[in-house]
Amino acid sequence: MNVSFTRHLLIDGTNILHAWPDLRALLKRDRAAARAQLVQRAAVIHDGEQVRVTVVFDGRGAELLVERPSAQTTLSELYTPDAQTADDVIEQLVAQASDPAACIVATADRAERETVEASGARVIPPEELESWIRRIEVRQGAQVGALRRANAGKWRK
Repeated sequence: MNVSFTRHLLIDGTNILHAWPDLRALLKRDRAAARAQLVQRAAVIHDGEQVRVTVVFDGRGAELLVERPSAQTTLSELYTPDAQTADDVIEQLVAQASDPAACIVATADRAERETVEASGARVIPPEELESWIRRIEVRQGAQVGALRRANAGKWRK
């Protein structure tokens, strides 16, 4: 099955980590775990709505580092070179996109919002990103419940 990913969600990782209270608390104890949890939550949007998801974190070495938490190239973690910020990389990705209007940037950073909106992207605040994830989780839970009930009915026959 070939799924078309027409939208691209770019998440300002560090910004969201500081905006969500549970991740902010985890970040104080374990930075890697907080980052992994954010990526795992964002994967719900990737899997549930076929949205390309890129979570961008600030500096981690001399070069841009791309990690794929799954085998899919449409779900990525980027770590910027030390000389660049996540904002810089997100702004470049939007500016270079074939259709910047298909880009959705999740951030609370006003300057970043203004820059990417000027390029044609849509910006959502951290609260809207969290609500989007919750809606998909509820929908997926209902779908799983319906499948379980259907399967239970088949096994009783």
